[in-house]
Amino acid sequence: QVQLVESGGGLVQPGGSLRLSCVVSGTIFSIRHMGWYRQAPGLQRELVAAISSDRHTKYGDSVKGRFTISRDNANNAVYLQMNSLKPEDTAVYYCNQGNWRTVLDGHFGSWGQGTQVVVSS
Repeated sequence: QVQLVESGGGLVQPGGSLRLSCVVSGTIFSIRHMGWYRQAPGLQRELVAAISSDRHTKYGDSVKGRFTISRDNANNAVYLQMNSLKPEDTAVYYCNQGNWRTVLDGHFGSWGQGTQVVVSS
């Protein structure tokens, strides 16, 4: 069974930075495509960034130029470096894995617990 453990969230001031981590177990990580998603209160979960097994990346329009997704296959981890944070980035952030279409669509049957990010002064 695949397990996803997100961490690194917290409270940060506007303009600040955070680095989220997601450690994956129960699958061959190096061949999995990965995505970061977020869900703000009252809104649908949305794709923030995705990275393929060969490190092709895709970003949501609202985070382009501010967020960077990366992966470390040796440690079965995917990261999300978030810079120039804005209050509208406040959300619970999740990671997930699957085939590329599923990662882009975000239509997963299960999710981890997520990590809360609050951007506020």
